[in-house]
Amino acid sequence: MRRCSRSRRSPVLLPSEASLPARGDARGAGRLAPGTSGASVEIRAALPDRPSRCTLDATGTSRRNRPRTKNNWRSPMLDRTRGLGFLASIAFAIAGCDRPSETPADDSGATEARTIAVIPKGTSHEFWKAVHAGAVKSGRDLGVEIVWQGPAREDDRDDQIKVVEQFITKGVDGIVIAPLDDTALIRPLKEAAEAGIPVAVIDSGVNWDGSVTFAATDNYEGGVRAAREMGRLLEGRGTVVVMRYVEGSASTTRREEGFIDTLRSDFPDVELLSDNAYGGATLEGCVSTAENLLDRFAEIDGVFAPCEPATVAFMRTLDQAGRKDATAIVGFDASESLVEGLRSGKVDALVVQSPFAMGERGVGLLIDSIEGRDVPARVDTGCVVVTLANMESPEAKTVLAPPIDEYLR
Repeated sequence: MRRCSRSRRSPVLLPSEASLPARGDARGAGRLAPGTSGASVEIRAALPDRPSRCTLDATGTSRRNRPRTKNNWRSPMLDRTRGLGFLASIAFAIAGCDRPSETPADDSGATEARTIAVIPKGTSHEFWKAVHAGAVKSGRDLGVEIVWQGPAREDDRDDQIKVVEQFITKGVDGIVIAPLDDTALIRPLKEAAEAGIPVAVIDSGVNWDGSVTFAATDNYEGGVRAAREMGRLLEGRGTVVVMRYVEGSASTTRREEGFIDTLRSDFPDVELLSDNAYGGATLEGCVSTAENLLDRFAEIDGVFAPCEPATVAFMRTLDQAGRKDATAIVGFDASESLVEGLRSGKVDALVVQSPFAMGERGVGLLIDSIEGRDVPARVDTGCVVVTLANMESPEAKTVLAPPIDEYLR
């Protein structure tokens, strides 16, 4: 929504020959010419070094040298008194211009609100709704119009590229994007920058150094924290499988790397049974991968899921197979079903990001850059390991229940 511009002050226009006196030096008179309907105005202003007189009749004809007759002669004192009243009315009109108009004035010279395009990886998961809400909040706070558009599926690279190209054609003022692929999005983002459209990257990185900033979770650190929680749950020994997300997704790849590296270095008695199975971007694909992993391995002590659909898939599949009591689940992100799973014991721990902060900071940092302020190249929006024991803490509540409805109603 564009923010309405404050009405411009409308100047009071006077005849071209008229001059208003300096404060304390005003001496003027106003009279109506005989036989007119009030359309003639006379203003006299005595300035320190420039006497000026403008006398126009109803047709715009000067009465400067008109001879004084019985019919048109008036007392100079009367003229002077009426002139002061007229100048008072002028001052009142000027003072009234200080008040904002309820009707939009001519704002041909006003600056329109900026339009920022926010392009998520997808639009179906709760995570992206929180990103959207954060972007809308920042837009409202800064008077910026937010245009939200992205692919329906989080594996549709071609569609996301088309969205970027469309916004370049429209000439938006800036782009905030969560790239689906760290390589495929390089070309269109370069084209945006070459067209004078600054780009801020959120959530997932891209192999390009032309963005003004990158606001995201430290995903490797998130994976490290997930591995430490898994090691704690298994008391340092057992078997674990990892369901990967999709190839080319920088954010989830870093989580997977952080988890695997830490599990191997810090917990040598935990065996990693599988780390090369991909679930894909849909819940259906993740459920299929989870079922295959359970079929392959009869005994699994723990599973790690680097994203919301993979976590939900493991939760449902293990529950339906009757194997949840024997298997710990450490997942990433949060949704209503995952929070309920945490409460009921179907999920043991969630590494929860702050997608709301990503949307809010992404837009805010981009506007800072556009307006010439320095912005950091990298901003960590943080994450929290949430368990049943701490889920009611203020820190956990902030990331588990972002104010989505407040901004997306």
